[in-house]
Amino acid sequence: MLTTDARPAPPDTRDPDTEALLRLAGCSGSKGIRRLLELAGPAAALAAGPALWRSCGLTRLQQARLHCPDAALMERGRHWLAAPGRQLLGWHDPDYPPLLRRGPNPPAVLFVDGDPALLWRPAVAVVGSRAPSPGGLETARELAAALARAGLVVASGMAAGIDTAAHQAALAVGGGSYAVLGTGPDVPYPHRNAGLHERLVRQGAVVSEHPPGTGPRSSHFPSRNRILAALGIATVVVEAAQRSGALITARLAGECGREVMAYPGSIRNPAVRGCHRLIRDGAALVEGPGEVLELVAPVAARLAADLRVRLDAPICGEAGDVAAPAAPAPSHNPLWQALGHDPSSMDQLIVRSGLTPTEVSSMLLALELEGRVAARHGRWYRTG
Repeated sequence: MLTTDARPAPPDTRDPDTEALLRLAGCSGSKGIRRLLELAGPAAALAAGPALWRSCGLTRLQQARLHCPDAALMERGRHWLAAPGRQLLGWHDPDYPPLLRRGPNPPAVLFVDGDPALLWRPAVAVVGSRAPSPGGLETARELAAALARAGLVVASGMAAGIDTAAHQAALAVGGGSYAVLGTGPDVPYPHRNAGLHERLVRQGAVVSEHPPGTGPRSSHFPSRNRILAALGIATVVVEAAQRSGALITARLAGECGREVMAYPGSIRNPAVRGCHRLIRDGAALVEGPGEVLELVAPVAARLAADLRVRLDAPICGEAGDVAAPAAPAPSHNPLWQALGHDPSSMDQLIVRSGLTPTEVSSMLLALELEGRVAARHGRWYRTG
């Protein structure tokens, strides 16, 4: 059960499930590992052997890594987990973040250093250029500070530029912030952000799907953007050129049904052309923190209520089964009637239900958290 009262005690790395999760974390790819963990606990899944592994779709390379795990990787993982405040969350874990669970290709295993409850709180991803203008930095700081003062978590990727400014501003006002890393949870990148990494661990959290000791690789950074996009209730792009990783995060956020916002700039400034492209493609144009807060408020309130329930009650009933969700709230009925088993776009749902885009976005998130709807390529459908 999640708690915000104290940092979690270090897990027993001799525990069979923890050992098994470390081995599973050493396998690249998540889909087959998720299937495996849905069928059995980590230790049981590992002990089941190749027949079950193959049936879950594990590749030959993944099976070989389970048979003969990297000894150095395992030892680094045990050593990292031995320190207080560090957690290894598997797909089977009830404390796995619910928004991430329903994102695109969610990771089977998450390494978290810091406060894991932050991953359940309403968060806004603030992203943008690694080489921003002075005005872009000021905008990022102003936005992050306002979000943090409003009780929202500021999420980003700890990259140079806009990411760094957003994290620093949120922490400076005593707010919550976490970074999703494209390296192992113990590897600051860029290296000059080592101090920021330490602050986030103390005052917020760092999150990674990669085992401790994993260095920066170019393929990891676009991949980590899917985690950042799914964990947040919205993504705000402050400054971004036409070719920018921030645009990947924004696209993935839109496909998850999250609100996407962008700050405009001068038509003569190439550093904001990516923002203008997002606005042309349907992102909300925002000019200040107040507009961002107005757009995210309904969704944030809904998720905050879900968090309070999660903190106050165990996730399992007496029999150990996950509790069945209650019937959809009456206010959700227009949207529920607009949904079908065939995927529908956000625009279709708005027209059918007669609701505003903000209302539809908020209700979809609530229904998604209840497990009643799912998204595929930015289109929504009933799951049952």
